[in-house]
Amino acid sequence: MPGLIGKKIGMTSVFGADGKNIPCTVIEAGPCVVTQVRTVETDGYSAIQLAYDETTEKHASAPLMGHFKKAYSRELKLGDVLTVEDILKAEVPFVDVVGTSKGKGFQGVVHRHGFAGVGGKTHGQHNRLRHPGSMGASSWPSRVLPGMRMAGHMGNARVKVFNLKVVKILPENNIIVVKGSVPGARGSYVLVEA
Repeated sequence: MPGLIGKKIGMTSVFGADGKNIPCTVIEAGPCVVTQVRTVETDGYSAIQLAYDETTEKHASAPLMGHFKKAYSRELKLGDVLTVEDILKAEVPFVDVVGTSKGKGFQGVVHRHGFAGVGGKTHGQHNRLRHPGSMGASSWPSRVLPGMRMAGHMGNARVKVFNLKVVKILPENNIIVVKGSVPGARGSYVLVEA
């Protein structure tokens, strides 16, 4: 089983067998419906396409509605539902989780890269506390080199967290409890890869 689409419910803590408190993330994974089977002959690669969560006909686009009608009319193994029980049957001890991190907007170098700022308030430095400081050489190369750590957009990026230990699986509620944190806000979509 390659993976499931889910939703981050939030964080909690669970007491382990040794009595230690373990910080955990609760993920509602699935049920995911197989909407399309891609083959090497038609698409150039082999994969299955999954769908998660419900939406109304009003909020679905016309191309998406046509795609699902076409998908269900084919005589492939479509409509199968993948659930958390598949992870339970596979006895996977660790999973990888992919999500979109929280957006922080435009941030300066102190917040974005952990710079210390220019220095103290004395010696004429009254307005330079959180500034980046010197950026490069003078006459050569007479420009700022690419890749320089500067202020800019922070967060709202695809992040993958590897090897999160599966602490508990509740198949009746489609819940996976993993040790550690998962990128994204509560209610954001994540991909759980086994």
